[in-house]
Amino acid sequence: MKAHLVKFWSAVNASYWFYPAIFSLAALGLAFATIWLDRNGYASFLDEVEYISMSRPNGAANMLTVIAGSMIGVASTVFSITIAAVAYASGNYGPRLLTNFMEDKGNQVSLGVFIGTFVYSVTVLRTVRAADEATANPAPDQTLLPGFVPQLSLVVAFGLTMLSVAVLVYFLNHIPSSIRINTVLEGIGRRLMREIAALYPEPQTHNTEMTTPTGLPIRAHVPGYIQVIDYEGLHSLAKKRDGCLKLAVRTGDFVHDGRPFAYWTHDDREDDLADEVRSKFALGGMRTPTQDLHFLIDELAEIGMRALSPGINDPFTAITALHWLGAATHDLGKRDLVRKFGAREDQESDYLVLLDDDFEHYVKRGFGAMRSSLAGSSTATLVAFDTLHGITEGLTDEGRQHVVRREAETLFAQTREKLSGPEADEVEARFVKFQRRMDGLDEAV
Repeated sequence: MKAHLVKFWSAVNASYWFYPAIFSLAALGLAFATIWLDRNGYASFLDEVEYISMSRPNGAANMLTVIAGSMIGVASTVFSITIAAVAYASGNYGPRLLTNFMEDKGNQVSLGVFIGTFVYSVTVLRTVRAADEATANPAPDQTLLPGFVPQLSLVVAFGLTMLSVAVLVYFLNHIPSSIRINTVLEGIGRRLMREIAALYPEPQTHNTEMTTPTGLPIRAHVPGYIQVIDYEGLHSLAKKRDGCLKLAVRTGDFVHDGRPFAYWTHDDREDDLADEVRSKFALGGMRTPTQDLHFLIDELAEIGMRALSPGINDPFTAITALHWLGAATHDLGKRDLVRKFGAREDQESDYLVLLDDDFEHYVKRGFGAMRSSLAGSSTATLVAFDTLHGITEGLTDEGRQHVVRREAETLFAQTREKLSGPEADEVEARFVKFQRRMDGLDEAV
């Protein structure tokens, strides 16, 4: 249940209906509250405020009508601009970035403010009554009702209108700023580093051992991408059954009918265990950034590869992607990439064994994916060597330093097949400098 709740919240977080709905309900409640205050005389203090002119029924109705009409028009325009910006960004930077823009709180809140102001104005408008109006179904002996102008509600409506104008100015600045490639890359990079810190909070003490899980397989029944895994729920389930559950998938993997989710190490597996394990996985039709470092790394690599494609040929965008990818990889290099959820009482194994990835896996996932594109650009390759060296600074594990060195050697070998002339000579000189720096001979270069 927890995994499905997290999946639902992630979907809500990437929607354009949640904040408008919340703001609409809040505006409706605010309208009822201010109208009640006006009806019961609690707004009479406004008569003593000199700079507030009391409105008459026709003026109040016209004011609220203008506010409501303009707000729904602005909301429609804002939505159209947002969709156009999202289409532009996903088309130029990659379709996987659509989720990032859908989660943008600036766009969601802006739309919610305009819709909320519209709902408030329409709700207050229906209570404005001129002095010569009667109720909708008057009694035979009923006289005309006195006019009613909710003065406090009008002041609040005016305040909401000023707030909406300020939000509109913010939105017009926010949209072009949010689709700038440097802003996009910064957002992905910082989110990736936050996820790394949350997923791997401990400093490195030992390396990850890549093993193949074994045992009785628990297989999937439906196809889809794994969007959320309830690790705590799986650990509690294994502890309750006093067994060891070894995961065969990670968040972001695609499963289909018959593919193992996990392996149970005991032969006394009960029939309902498989159903309970499946309930801890939330599947969907696409990958999401939730719990998925690979998704964010893939986004940075995709932007870099698109920028280096012959049709775009923008090495400087690729360089920015390299910088953020290098910062995230350096952070991974300093952390313990093994996640523990508590050992069993016999201390021979854990209750839950995750499908962890070692440092080499992450290096290949990012820099390895971009290698072929980098090899065709001397400008980006030169920066790649500097970035790879920067990853090793501060790393005390020789094995992880060797992984970075091997990636640089593979990149250099690939550039020799694509570059020639002065560009190849420049790349070779930078690679030699990289090797000497790795050997601690930088001062001799």
